[in-house]
Amino acid sequence: MTQTQEALVTITDKAAEKAKALLEARELADGGLRIFVAGGGCSGYQYGMALARAAEQDDIVLEQMGVRIVVDPESAQYLQGAEIDYVDDIMKSGFSIYNPNATKSCACGSSFQTEDGSGQPRACC
Repeated sequence: MTQTQEALVTITDKAAEKAKALLEARELADGGLRIFVAGGGCSGYQYGMALARAAEQDDIVLEQMGVRIVVDPESAQYLQGAEIDYVDDIMKSGFSIYNPNATKSCACGSSFQTEDGSGQPRACC
């Protein structure tokens, strides 16, 4: 497990509150919010999130606002500078990621493409 002081990703107050509530509800006091990137989605890459019981040996672990954020090294390159937010409005409710590395994204906001154009687009939404 790698600990880093540099903020790979940041989390808003609202997202931190929601993540803490989810971790508490699932009795994962030592767990964290895992953020990852996988191939696919209609733009080439798609975001993923999960509650993690523990970090893997090579994971990057950040702690912000009382929440552990866990990122695998492969996903880290696509998430540098990203912000995790929680949206709760009339149109949708859930975690959302603002990613400055995304040069294109689909309408649903759950997939993106980077400047190098890598990733394999697939149908989504």
